[in-house]
Parts: sequence; C-alpha cells; structure tokens
Amino acid sequence: MRKAHDLAERLFQFAVAVIKYLKTIPNSIENNVIRFQLGKSAPSSGANYEESQAGSSRADFLNKVKIALKEMRESNYWLRMCSELELGDKKTREYLIQESKELKNILGSIASK
Repeated sequence: MRKAHDLAERLFQFAVAVIKYLKTIPNSIENNVIRFQLGKSAPSSGANYEESQAGSSRADFLNKVKIALKEMRESNYWLRMCSELELGDKKTREYLIQESKELKNILGSIASK
C-alpha cells in the first residue's frame, strides 16, 4: 500500500507545482485558455487516482486510473504547448514536463495490468 500512497502524494505535489507554475504565465486571452485547461487537467489526474483507491471493484479501479492517465496526458500536452510558446518559468516548466512524462508512464503501467 506504500506505493499507492507515494503515487498519490506525487500526483498531489505535481498538481500543486502546476498551479504555482500557472502564476508565472502572463495574463492574456490566449494564455488564459491554456492556464484554464492545464489548471483543470493537472489536479484532475490526482483526484481521479485518489478516487481509484476506493474503487468498488477492479473494473472501477482501472476506470479511474485510466481517467487519471488521460488527464495526465492532457497536462503533458498543455505543458508542451507552454514550452513551445515559451510561457512561464522555464526551469519549472521543464521539470513539470519531465514529471508528467514519468507520471504518464506509471499510470499507463498500472492501467495496462
């Protein structure tokens, strides 16, 4: 059970880091769309994983993990968009892109079992 807790905490910390990163992106109509989407997908991944831990069945557990994976994939997409547009703090952005890749791999591994 320790590994599940560690992943839940890692997803939580990722969401917190994304929200802090979003504060470094300048305000504009275009940037606000990206901020809104990334601000939804990053916390949603962790929230869905958290829900999976109380799944009523194996199928329910896997469904929630797959949703968490989809949300992490979306987070990675928006972070790559931020990179291409050079938005926000570069060092933080690079860390978040790498972390989202690793979290995608972990969630994908769980979902495929």
